This record gives sequence, structure tokens and C-alpha cells, in this order.
Amino acid sequence: KYLIPKPLDPRLITKISPAVAKAAMDSGVAKIEIKDWLEYEYDLQKRVGIDQKIILQIIQRAKNNPKKVVFAEGDNLQVLRAANILKEENICDPILLGDKGKIDFLIEKHDLDLCDCVILDPVKERDTRVKYGQLLYEKRNRKGVSQRGGRKMMRDRNFFGSMMVEHGEADALITGQTKNYAETVKPILQVIGKRADINKVAGIYMLLTDSGVYFFSDTTLNIEPSAEELADITRLTAEAVRFFDLEPRIAMLSYSNFGSSNAAGPSKVAKATKILHEENPELIVEGEMQANIALNPELQKSLYPFSKLGDAGANTLIFPSLEAGNIAYKLIQSVSNVETIGPILVGAAKPVHILQMGSSVRDIVNMTAIAVVDAQEQENK
Repeated sequence: KYLIPKPLDPRLITKISPAVAKAAMDSGVAKIEIKDWLEYEYDLQKRVGIDQKIILQIIQRAKNNPKKVVFAEGDNLQVLRAANILKEENICDPILLGDKGKIDFLIEKHDLDLCDCVILDPVKERDTRVKYGQLLYEKRNRKGVSQRGGRKMMRDRNFFGSMMVEHGEADALITGQTKNYAETVKPILQVIGKRADINKVAGIYMLLTDSGVYFFSDTTLNIEPSAEELADITRLTAEAVRFFDLEPRIAMLSYSNFGSSNAAGPSKVAKATKILHEENPELIVEGEMQANIALNPELQKSLYPFSKLGDAGANTLIFPSLEAGNIAYKLIQSVSNVETIGPILVGAAKPVHILQMGSSVRDIVNMTAIAVVDAQEQENK
């Protein structure tokens, strides 16, 4: 709906190039006829160095059944630009939280098509704040939340947005654009909490690289998990990998390989691997092992022919601590041509996803599409 595309518009590659190609075919100038346009879009993404096939499939799944997504930082320009694309592409129905005057000003100033979106300012929604505050009090009155405190907490958009999802007034929540992770995740865990069938929630990054797709876990939440907790994190991560229609091939990482060190760290990882072999024999999981061994199937075949990962290597890396996982993904993100999607929160009772602080428009669009598909799947359970 505009003549000159905005430079951060993620549709730039996959909308304009096919339009030009179609015009060339219609006019008879084209020498090659394109028959599979979806495959052509995938190929265009590959030409810029990153395979976007997986995220394009997620976006298409989201479009098949759009959901109501509440954005806690509705007065942030990047969030508004993303919401505009999400609305135009029929990926979701955005609900914007924040000061209505500021949001309307940004919408008008930047010519965004969001005038008919629901805009709510928790500070001014007194009746709803009182209702939500009472619900939070009933849920956490034995964990230090008073009635007055519950009402006051609902002025915070993360508490307010989480409560909207918890009580079915929105299908998913996107937040984290302007606050650090620890500050953002606390309201979510207090209001929505974890699934009843698990003991831990975890944060996963998906890395789209020239050599394939990799999943890193846990990179955001569990500081020093026990062997049992590592096993839980691995199960959650395996579910997340299957969410993207991929088969998880899991490496339990350490600084030693298959018992070469009996120190506390490697022993913990080896114990987690043993638990998974006994309780989840269907999983392709090996460890403990070093990262270079995990990613090199030839080396595994040569040195450790018994490894289940020897045929293709690992696509899912489980780190022994938050420190190790966080350092690893940030190093790779900084020094290589890789696109990261995440952190993807797994294990929460409802679809809630936390952006990396300062995310791009593209990141917000991708994460929202994941949240919509997450909501679709939870609806079907």
C-alpha cells in the first residue's frame, strides 16, 4: 500500500522480486517460466545467505487461523511497524497496550494502518485492573500478594497482558522489546505459570545458519540445573524442535566426551543423558560430549562409533548451565552470518513469548507468527 518499500520490511525480498518476475513472464520478456512460486520465495531467501523455509512455513500456518495477540509495548515504534505488517498479512489481530495518545500519534506520524486496532492503557482501565487484581490476589495471596498489591501490579503492562491471555481475552502475548528478560519473565510466571505436566520452563534460541538450523537450550532461565532438571529441559526442547517439523538430534554438552572426566559438571550431564535413555528411549540423544564432536558426524564415527548422532550430527544443543548457553549463542550471533529467533519460551501454560530487547521488526514478526501457531496448537489440545 505504499510506493517505496521501507528498508526493514521483511516482505521486501519475497514480494517485489516475484512481482517483477510475474510481470516479465506476462510481457514475454522472461526466458524461464516459474511454476512453483513458493519454492521461488524459498530460493530468494537462500540467495541472501539465510534459509528462511522454516519461518515461512510458520508464517503460512499462522495465516491459516490468525489469533488475537496482545503487545505489551504497543507504544514502541518497532512494535507498531511489526503490528502493521502482521495485520496486513493477516497473521494476527494486534491488541496494543500503552498510552493511547502516544500510540495514535505514532500511527499517524508514520502512516500505519492500525487505526481500527484495539488500544488499551492499563492505567486508565480501572474496572479491568480491579478485576484482574482480585484474580491475581486469589491466585497468589499465600505468596505475598495483597488485594491492593494485586490491583497496583495490574498497572504494569506485562501483568495486565499476561492476565488477558490467562483469562482468554487474548490468545497470546508478545513482550520484552524494552525491558530485560528477568524483569519481563517474572509477571508471566506469576500470572500464567508453567504447564502442569512439567517442572521447569526454559528459553530456546533457533539459529538459522548457512549449514542448517540449530537449537540452543537453555539460554535464558535456569542458572545451574540439576541432572533431573537438564532432562526436563531436554524434553521441552525436543517438543519445541518438533513444533518446527524437525526431528531433534540432541547433544548433551560438556567439556568432556563420554566419561573422559568424572568431575561434577560432566558427571551431571552424563546422569541427565542416562535418565533420558531410560525414560525417553524414542529420543535421539547422546552425551556428555564436546560441542565440536556433537556437530561433526565424521569425527563421531571415527572416535565414538557407538554414538546415535554419527550419521547426521546434532541439531539441538543442551548446555550444562545458563552461563554456557548464553555465552555460546551470543558469541555465534556476534561473529558469524547467522539469524537468531528467540528466546522462545517453552513450558509456559499459555502462549507467551519474550523478545530479545531491541528486536528488529523482522524479529517481532517472526516471534509473533510462532506465538500464533503456538496458540493454534494449544487450542487443538
